[in-house]
Amino acid sequence: MGVHVIHEARRCLQCEEPLCMQRGCPLQTDIPEMIRLFLSGRGNQAGIMLFENNPMSDVCSLVCDHEKQCEGHCILGKEHGTSAVQISSIEHYISNTYLHKYSLMKHAPRKEQRVAVIGAGPAGLTVATKLAQHGYDVTIFERMSRLGGMMRYGIPDFRLPREILDTYEKKLKALGVHIRPHTTLGGTLHLDDLFDDGYAAVFVGTGVWRPRRLGVKGETNGNCHFAIDYLKDPSVYELGRSVVVIGSSNVAMDAARTAIRYGAEQVYLVARHYEVSSGEREADYAQADGVEFIYARTTKEITPDGPMLAQRHFDADGHCVSEDEPELLRVDSVIIAVNQDPKDKVVRTTKGLKTNENGLITVDEDGHTTREGVFSGGDVVLGAHNVVTAVKDAKKVAAAMEAYLEQKAAEDENKDTSATPQPHRPIMHE
Repeated sequence: MGVHVIHEARRCLQCEEPLCMQRGCPLQTDIPEMIRLFLSGRGNQAGIMLFENNPMSDVCSLVCDHEKQCEGHCILGKEHGTSAVQISSIEHYISNTYLHKYSLMKHAPRKEQRVAVIGAGPAGLTVATKLAQHGYDVTIFERMSRLGGMMRYGIPDFRLPREILDTYEKKLKALGVHIRPHTTLGGTLHLDDLFDDGYAAVFVGTGVWRPRRLGVKGETNGNCHFAIDYLKDPSVYELGRSVVVIGSSNVAMDAARTAIRYGAEQVYLVARHYEVSSGEREADYAQADGVEFIYARTTKEITPDGPMLAQRHFDADGHCVSEDEPELLRVDSVIIAVNQDPKDKVVRTTKGLKTNENGLITVDEDGHTTREGVFSGGDVVLGAHNVVTAVKDAKKVAAAMEAYLEQKAAEDENKDTSATPQPHRPIMHE
């Protein structure tokens, strides 16, 4: 792999206006500089740069939609009639090597202020890392047993090895971050309890864990499951020999490919249009694994024998103009993968925390919620997105939280100073 990565790095043109970075990367990763440092034997410096810009660099190198992002904007692929530089492979080689070597960033002198992070997905881990680096005392509250959120419980191991997330967890602990697994805010503990116990600020990064239903008859049948539930622990499901996945997102592809790895002999994937919404690479891998795609179908009902699917017909503008009579696709199990919404435990048990009509937490441009001292970001604000989008949002919120904490510390210091009695100074007479 090393020789391959070096070869790919040498193909980089070092463009003066690198579109891979400027237009392709949501986090504006300095890709030419990463490659330049790597080829000059300064892989550690390249790793430092990557992780300072993106705490989830190793994860993003594996799960980002590179064909639409950095690699999709590579000049070699766009204008030179050859394949794009495999930037993802280069980043993974550098970031994975560096992740195992370094102490997950040195931190600034310790501050007295405590910060709570609710949820250990990409947004929560980004905020926890950034604030811990800057000296804040951070505690992560995670309802599951291990850190990672949707990265661990929604992305299969064959796409994102668990060992990477385990390493992140070890590095965070070494950085001084406290972790409380199996702890749900909004149950025994409420968000208000955090402020009562002296936390200066709270970040809510609880993601979108509630599967969205189709709204058709039969979703309670014993042969019907939701993809986000299935992916948490596929080993407990007995799907049978034939499975259909309703949906065409990355989550749908992951569910279909996982079902094959757990013994399904025939797996179908049903898309509502003539194209899929997942990344091109994920669709290619699904087809290579043997998933059969069925296009332009809508689900009318789920029966004990499988879904009733109707063929859709479109006009030249891509609008559905008619549907045929539904027909049964006979399978043993149905997996629904059409989207996710946020759960509402934290919101229901916290006064003054507003949401929009979709249940997503309302924030300003810097991630301030409608509750003083409470910030939010990632999917619970944006809706279901990818890892890199959550990280980008969380970086912005982490900076706003630090500004808030600095202002709060200054205000508290001024209060203490003004409250301290001044020593009596006798009047001096000349």
